[in-house]
Amino acid sequence: MLNFGRSRNQSRTARGTTMGGLDYPDPKRKGNFVGKVFLAAILTTLCIIMIKRSPSLNSSSPFAVREPGVTHVLVTGGAGFIGSHATLRLLRDNHRVTIVDNLSRGNLGAVKVLQELFPEPGRLQFIYADLGDPKSVNKIFLENKFDAVMHFAAVAYVGESTVDPLKYYHNITSNTLLVLESMAKHDVKTLIYSSTCATYGEPEKMPITEETKQVPINPYGKAKKMAEDIILDFSKNSDMAIMILRYFNVIGSDPDGRLGEAPRPELREQGRISGACFDAARGIIPGLKVRGTDYKTADGTCIRDYIDVTDLVDAHVKALEKAQPAKVGIYNVGTGKGSSVKEFVQACKIATGMDIKVEFLPRRPGDYAEVYSDPRKIKRELNWSAKHTNLQQSLQIAWRWQKSHRDGYGVSNEMR
Repeated sequence: MLNFGRSRNQSRTARGTTMGGLDYPDPKRKGNFVGKVFLAAILTTLCIIMIKRSPSLNSSSPFAVREPGVTHVLVTGGAGFIGSHATLRLLRDNHRVTIVDNLSRGNLGAVKVLQELFPEPGRLQFIYADLGDPKSVNKIFLENKFDAVMHFAAVAYVGESTVDPLKYYHNITSNTLLVLESMAKHDVKTLIYSSTCATYGEPEKMPITEETKQVPINPYGKAKKMAEDIILDFSKNSDMAIMILRYFNVIGSDPDGRLGEAPRPELREQGRISGACFDAARGIIPGLKVRGTDYKTADGTCIRDYIDVTDLVDAHVKALEKAQPAKVGIYNVGTGKGSSVKEFVQACKIATGMDIKVEFLPRRPGDYAEVYSDPRKIKRELNWSAKHTNLQQSLQIAWRWQKSHRDGYGVSNEMR
């Protein structure tokens, strides 16, 4: 420890001494002067560090400032299947994008593809973070200036939600609350929320409209509805522009073959039927398991509304364009047409050219017999309608990516 005080053997009456005709100042006074200079230097250094760390004063990153004519969109879950396709479209439309993903379900390989396609500074950044950590979420919003949030990040398997419901309530409901709180705190004005038709449960009447009563029958649908309720309650005293998109079963992939669906191997059984069909066609699994043949439908299997991911992303972009302050828009995103699981499997066989072995099993907990949308509202208000409605063609496009990416993106998700 530095001692700027008087030494023990120094005379109290000591004054400046003369040596060689030169006068030297009192050591005590010199010590005080040096101490003050040292303290001033420390304080100056601390001030410089604080200024550099302040996002409001640090303009070295284009993501930390709002730029006229540039819309900066935070895409949560942007490393996932739907989120990565949405990011691609936003970047093509000249938006600035920040992806936040913890890679528990997403793929670092998808992020790398996007970074290679859009390497220009200020276009795309990736932040590895968990939206369940309040400090991390606040830090992200503090250090970046977002104009809008597209909130995709969520676990999304019906079967898994019945086995591990708490994971779904934490990941979907709680995390949405944290995102919304940070948006309000940091004055982010637009939210596009990725919801699901699972919030409707099993309605008595088809097709499903936005006014259909929401009675979810599995934890996935319940968690999404709770998140919607939080958003709607918040909107009553907020000027935030909010769009809630309830979409149906997503298929397809990027028509140019840059992105595709690559679920984690341990989750293949929980995943989409299209992924299971492709795995069976490639011999990764011995065959396709169809759960439930005793539903009250024409062929006994579930009926679903299959929406191509390209159309789904287009709906999100239109929602972003049409969002208005202090207003909430709620829309179903689907084709308006249902196909049975058996019809889907037949289309997959034709698309892949493979004779896929099919095993019929009992129902999966939490599934419902028939769900398809009435898309008239989104057509009327957002001028959106599905264009890729040929099931076989959507599957063929996805199959091309799957055939050339047997190991998915072939990139480890490990962050170094």
